[in-house]
Amino acid sequence: MPAVRSNAAVLPAPATADTPVPRRGETALAVHVSEPACSPAMTVHPKCAQLRDLIAADVGGTHARVGHVRVGDDGTLSVLRFRQYACAQAPSLAAILRDFAEEAQVVPEHAVVAIAGRLDGDRLLNSNLPWPVSLERTRLEAGCGQLALLNDFEAVAYAVPRLDPARMLHICGDAAANAGAALVLGPGTGFGAALYVPGSPARVLASEAGHAALAAGTPRELDLLRQLLQRWPHVDNERVLSGPGLVHAYEALCALDATAPRLDTPEAITAAAQRGDDAQAVEALSIFCAMLGSLAGDLAVTFGAQSVYLAGGIPAQIAPFLLASDFAARFRNKGVFAELMARTPVRLVEHGQRGLLGAAAYYLERHAGD
Repeated sequence: MPAVRSNAAVLPAPATADTPVPRRGETALAVHVSEPACSPAMTVHPKCAQLRDLIAADVGGTHARVGHVRVGDDGTLSVLRFRQYACAQAPSLAAILRDFAEEAQVVPEHAVVAIAGRLDGDRLLNSNLPWPVSLERTRLEAGCGQLALLNDFEAVAYAVPRLDPARMLHICGDAAANAGAALVLGPGTGFGAALYVPGSPARVLASEAGHAALAAGTPRELDLLRQLLQRWPHVDNERVLSGPGLVHAYEALCALDATAPRLDTPEAITAAAQRGDDAQAVEALSIFCAMLGSLAGDLAVTFGAQSVYLAGGIPAQIAPFLLASDFAARFRNKGVFAELMARTPVRLVEHGQRGLLGAAAYYLERHAGD
């Protein structure tokens, strides 16, 4: 199974280590846990108090990042071993977890997976994964004692208290960090968003914002939306604000301009746009950035977020283009809230192992609080 290894990463303990995190049922999207049938739901074995090792994974539509996480005495989380798998080349999520556990020589007594989508009972709802996911079947086939699943951007949000603003690219707004609710969002194979709300207890609200209706903000974007509506009766945010969505936007613009499309992958389109040698690619990526800024602002206003973290697989790859685009202007363009939005900091966080470590932090703090 093809994989990419990386050096160990360390996630420091949060500033307020005694702050509990939500228990099941306290967030908009509950985290689901699968345990052996003989064990009552979420009844913690005494050894969980001394939990030192677990397998954590961050699974998107394209890649699965898996790590062996070690818990230090001071609450520090260290990734001792890390592999990145191509989802399309693996037969199942269980196969990935089992392969990693065997290679890392870790008994998967405790495992947590941040994964794109939402659970409906035992079944994961996601159109971007190459295989279906059943929580209990995955646990059994992977040989896990306990397996928890949570939304991928929900996991990134759990890492917010541990993020260092000084190590991130500042996109717009105030440079100083703001306390309060933090919005995490971003495009990759799909589009994800979650809100971190500090407090006692802290809360993370997951969402399926990628499937809300796409909003146009200019006449050209309206033309693009009309073109997309000829293909789909519901044009959601993911139809443009994702890797596949960028291809959809490019193809629609080519149709509007009566030009045959030359490019057929997100990578080719972003590369051509940043070189400036394909007019429709430049416009597609420009609209992508502008609509991303508009949606980020909409969600920040909706949730009252006081800071925004832009994640996902695409933004880091187009950072110079993003900074020069209309992202910031569209983020601020919120009517009576324009002045407030101009002060709201937006930062680019390299997704990397943050989802993996955020999932591990959630799992461990949940057990510590039970």
